[in-house]
Amino acid sequence: MPAKVAAAEMHETENGRVSACGSTVKLKRELGLFSAVNLILGVMIGSGIFISPSSALEHSGSVGLCLIIWAISGIISLLGALSFAELGTVLGKSGAEYSYFQEAFGKMHKFWGPLPSFICAWIYVMILRPAEVAVIVMTFAEYAVEPFTTDLHPDYKATAIKLTCLSALFIMTYINITSVKLFVKVQNVFGICKILACLIVIGGGIYEIAKGNTEHLDKGFEGSTFNPGGIALALYSGLWAYDGWNSVTVVTEEIINPGVNVPLSISIAVPLITALYVFMNVAYMAVLSPAELVSSPAVAVAFGARVLGPARALIPLGVAVATFGCAMSVQFGVTRVCYTAARGGHMLEVFSYVNVKRLTPAPAVAFQAILTSIFILVGNIKTLIDFASWFLWFFYGLAMVALLVLRKTQPDKPRPYRVPTVVPCFVLLVAIFLSILPIVHDPSVKYLMAIGFIVLGVIVYTLFVYYKFTPRALLRKFTFLTQVLFESVPPSKYQD
Repeated sequence: MPAKVAAAEMHETENGRVSACGSTVKLKRELGLFSAVNLILGVMIGSGIFISPSSALEHSGSVGLCLIIWAISGIISLLGALSFAELGTVLGKSGAEYSYFQEAFGKMHKFWGPLPSFICAWIYVMILRPAEVAVIVMTFAEYAVEPFTTDLHPDYKATAIKLTCLSALFIMTYINITSVKLFVKVQNVFGICKILACLIVIGGGIYEIAKGNTEHLDKGFEGSTFNPGGIALALYSGLWAYDGWNSVTVVTEEIINPGVNVPLSISIAVPLITALYVFMNVAYMAVLSPAELVSSPAVAVAFGARVLGPARALIPLGVAVATFGCAMSVQFGVTRVCYTAARGGHMLEVFSYVNVKRLTPAPAVAFQAILTSIFILVGNIKTLIDFASWFLWFFYGLAMVALLVLRKTQPDKPRPYRVPTVVPCFVLLVAIFLSILPIVHDPSVKYLMAIGFIVLGVIVYTLFVYYKFTPRALLRKFTFLTQVLFESVPPSKYQD
């Protein structure tokens, strides 16, 4: 049953919290199957497939091998997503990896047991996802303002882009604070628009092939790189474009009938995106030469200029729609990780509070907006997310370990959905491969940065979580002010 707020009267308690009298407050199940599919589409289809899907081609060396890499990347993503579906349905909690690590490892050791889940939340909430949203919003702003700033001085144009970034961030934050239903409606519209943009590219490719323009495709496997390192890097690029397949498990508590809709939405969305990505690459390769694909800063724009004629403006519009929808969905997901981590004692407790009227985690949404705005104002942060795939696949691999551990420690727990054991074992091997290979193939300072963030997280965990060193008086004031500002109270105890 959806949670109802029986009374919205709020008062301050002795410990500085605000409570709601006579109310049941928690996140509501608002996302049905269509919305769950659109959430996955919203996160997975970002700017990458429109702007620069060329890394896989560069590392594979040929059209034929590149298309195989894109197909294999989709299959691996599907297997990983189905493994996450088992974890999501057996636990029934939002937060994806964070919740899985808590359940699998949290009670193994007083200090080390909760550490993996804390590090996961630390990296995702404080650094990775806000930086990712900032980069996506910047891409949106660049395409949104381009038609109106062609004659502006570069400095004024840069200012216009940042102002557009902050405006877009404000709009998506307003949507995510206001209502899950509003988010669902907006995301459903954006999801349909993204599919249409992809189909426009595919349609243009079919038209060119029908005209007989198959010169580049006819090269097949000519120039293929069968070096294991090159193939692995090509696979790495493809898997990065597919990232987001776990997005529906981040919000399991808000999915209607998750035991059915979580695995079903994954089974629909990931193969659909795999087909779209493969056929879009076929379209690109039919029109543009491999050299043009590798060197073009915006592949879809170059494709549109050559194929769509007067309708080429649809491509920048499609990029803007894709990036805004993707950023909004990523923000929606990471706020649920923040909410779940706060509920588990690994973030400030106030970030687990829920708005008494709208039943959204308003403090967590606002916190993510503040972090993202800082990254936007800093500007040059693309190097910060260069090692994002390394972090992602490290955590994905650990999630497969968690799945196997839970099967051993909780064998009798009901599992509405179960994957064959070979699936998480295979995904674990892929994750180990992708975590080790980049360091061996291209050792660089970015991996030292990754280790540095982890070490900093261990220090924060030791001081503020394990030993609980907190300025209590200041924290009480901050909690009270945040609750009053966002009309939020502690959620009721989680129930299925």
